[in-house]
This record gives sequence, structure tokens and C-alpha cells, in this order.
Amino acid sequence: MASFVAAFANPFNYIGGVNFSSDRDIPDLAGKVVLVTGGNAGLGKESIIQLAKHNPSKIFLAARSESKATEAIKSIKSYISNDVEIVWLPLDLVSTKSIRNAGEQFNAQSQRLDILILNAGVMSLPSGETEMGHEIQLGTNHTGHFLLTKLLLPTLLKTAEEPNSDVRVVSLSSVGHNLAPSFDTFLDQEKLKNVNTNARYGASKAANILFAAELSRRYPSITSVSVHPGIILTDLYDPISQRSSAIALGSKTMRIFGSSIPQGACNQLWAAAGAKKQDLVNGGYYVPIGNLKHHNKYAQSEEMGRRLWEWSEAEAQRWGF
Repeated sequence: MASFVAAFANPFNYIGGVNFSSDRDIPDLAGKVVLVTGGNAGLGKESIIQLAKHNPSKIFLAARSESKATEAIKSIKSYISNDVEIVWLPLDLVSTKSIRNAGEQFNAQSQRLDILILNAGVMSLPSGETEMGHEIQLGTNHTGHFLLTKLLLPTLLKTAEEPNSDVRVVSLSSVGHNLAPSFDTFLDQEKLKNVNTNARYGASKAANILFAAELSRRYPSITSVSVHPGIILTDLYDPISQRSSAIALGSKTMRIFGSSIPQGACNQLWAAAGAKKQDLVNGGYYVPIGNLKHHNKYAQSEEMGRRLWEWSEAEAQRWGF
């Protein structure tokens, strides 16, 4: 908890970094295909708005609700002047059937995938589990995205084989990874379900960093990084602030140094499209904007990355993926 509070309340985690403007720094994306999970609201929606301004061939907005996705697409189009194709991709990250259908539907509609932003997530939920028996936050934030990426991997790799390709996978993590329990607890779902909700959330965010780093090691033709968006000025932190006076103090700092949703989306937009490929450290973990955390233990640990990947792969195979 102490490491989380220190990171949460440290204003230097929320200021500085590279000078980034989506309008100025994202290049023309003509011919490129983009997929954003959780694209119907918040950081995901804002990411689609900004990417859509730069003429990608197609954007897949992955979300559970058709009505919310349709409403979001209508809203997004009101912010852009071009006629980019934006389509809803049905996706529920706690449902193996939904994930499988999403992968099949995407692969039936597109022969390439240039930018994959694994943005969707949940935070500090009550106790629960996915149909795979995984703790609900780890199962949503990590396992669901692992399964989806596994299904999309052939298309990502095929795209990466093309001359001058620049394929990127961006995983949305959080400073909340500092709340994670011991790594062995990640891999024992019964133990994980018995720690507090903040620790369970921390495990899922640490897993995002581990996944991004291990993906880069196994498939170096794909640029895979994880990002912390900053502390966003929403009510997302209210539940944990109410349970912790220390975090409540950090929340006051957030009100001073926190970011709006457009500001909060900048780090993932920078990583997904704004940064030059050669300026990204494959497997790295970045805080806003474009600040590489060189010594992050999860980004650096090959052993933890390998073990989480092997566990995730075994779980995927158990469910026929």
C-alpha cells in the first residue's frame, strides 16, 4: 500500500514528459486498421476520436453494449470531418464465447491489424469471478485481453511482415499495479480471491505490464508497451478513496494534478501512433507522457513474464483457445 500511495500522490508522476499533441504528432494513418477495446466511453472513446482524425482505413470499437457502441460511434463522428469507417465489435471480456466470436468476426472482416489498444477494464469491484473461474478483475483486465490477443495474433504478425510495417499493441495499466500482492498470488486464483479488492485490482494492472513485456519478447516484430494514463478526473477512484484515508489524501493531490479524459488519453495515443517506432522501448512501461519507467520490476522480470504467459496459455488451452 505504501508504494501505491507514494506513486499515487507523487505529482511528478503526472507532469513532464514529452510535448505531445494528437493533432500535430499522429501521422497519416491511411490504410491502417485499428481496434480499441472499451471504445464506447472514457479513454477508449477519446482514443478513437483522435485516431479517426488521421484517416485510418477502419476502426473497430469493441464493447459489450450495441446501443452504447452505436451512440458512441454517432458521437465520435460529430468530432471528425472525414468519413472513416467505425464499426462495433461485440466484446464481453468475461465471456469466452464473446471473446471467441469477437476474434472470428474481426478476422472475417479484416486482413490486417496495425494498432491494438487494450483499453477496457474494471476497477475495485466486489468479489466475483469470470466463467473461467478467474478473479473478476484479473479475468477482465488481463485474461480476457490475453485470449483476444491470442486470436488476433496471426493477423498482427501477418501485418508486421509487410515492408515498413509498424504494428503496435498498447496495454492500459495503472500506477495501481503498486497495490498488487505477491506474484505467486496472481497465479493462485483461490488465494487472489481472498485478498482485498484493491490488491486484486493491482494484480490485474501488474499483469498488464507483464503481458506487454512478454509479448514483446516472444514476438519482437510487434511493438508492445504498457501505459499508465495518469490520474483521471472521474469518479472511478471514489470507492477506494472511501475505504482508505491514505488514498483519500492522494485523491486531493489528484484534484490538483489530475487529468481530464482528453489529457488522460494522450499517453496511450502517443504510444499507439504518436511516438516514432524507434523511440519506443519494446516491452516498456510508460507514465504520462512518454516517460519510460526503466526499473519497473514487472516490465523487467523475464521470469514473472514467462510464468504469467505460461499460466495464461494453459488456461486458454483449457477453454479451447
